[in-house]
Amino acid sequence: MKQKSVTRKTILYFKKTWTLYLMMALPVAFAVIFRYLPMTNIAMAFKEYNMFKGVWDSPWSTPIFKWFITAFSTRDFWLALRNTLTLNLLDLFFGFPLPIMLALLLNELAFRRYKRFTQAVVYLPHFLSWIIISGIAMQLLAPRTGIVNVGLSHLGFQTVNFLTENGLYIGTYIALGLWKEMGWNTIIYLAAITGINPELYEAAEVDGASRLRKIWHVTLPGIRSTIIVLLVMNLGRILGSEFDRPYAMYNSLVMNVADVLSTYVYRVGVRGFQFSLTAAVGLFQSLVCVVFLLTANAIAKKFGERGIM
Repeated sequence: MKQKSVTRKTILYFKKTWTLYLMMALPVAFAVIFRYLPMTNIAMAFKEYNMFKGVWDSPWSTPIFKWFITAFSTRDFWLALRNTLTLNLLDLFFGFPLPIMLALLLNELAFRRYKRFTQAVVYLPHFLSWIIISGIAMQLLAPRTGIVNVGLSHLGFQTVNFLTENGLYIGTYIALGLWKEMGWNTIIYLAAITGINPELYEAAEVDGASRLRKIWHVTLPGIRSTIIVLLVMNLGRILGSEFDRPYAMYNSLVMNVADVLSTYVYRVGVRGFQFSLTAAVGLFQSLVCVVFLLTANAIAKKFGERGIM
């Protein structure tokens, strides 16, 4: 009897919710076809890949970890790995707290029109591609023809090689990244701030709390879970590197600090037709990112936060 009642409840449940499962079928199919099935090509990292034979008909490499050994034994790989970690850590160090501070400042603005205008201006660069931004940077910061250096020379100062000196290149790279993404990330924190109960601010005001006290004791604790989740996700991408940003900005004079894993894969693997090598480096990146993600998530849970899993 119990089994029949359970079966009947299940049938009634699916009669009520079958449309939801039907709607969910399309995104699930998309994920399976375009996300999970391509993962089978990871085998390329362990094979002597031949594009005419395909992944599965290509012979296994000897030794099986040949392409990992090849990558780890080259100086260019370790240089690209160092640059990837350096640039991503600097991005995280400077780029993670700034959207939080900007969200707090925008939330304190009394004039709504000015607040909306400022918010629109700061997140507009997110919609520009890195090709456009690198073109703007070249026009502004080029050593001889850039507007900034032309202005400095007219004022009697020496020109500054923003894009051709290692240290200045790193600073320019990070600054452009902050300018592009800071406003967009601010939206997430502003959305989290709107979810804070207004009565908490009223209670703090009754207790005589100043604006800074309200930010410290009400706003920041209210968005702490959002901060932790985004921090964990950013740590999970610490070894990942987008391709368009470094590729659009680097040049031969700053290769020692500008060549990251994505450009290394393109330069050595794709252009050199070493597709198994690119798969091996990509798999290495993914595994390290997963380790960082799980470690950061475990630390967050240990301190009483929800994390992402």
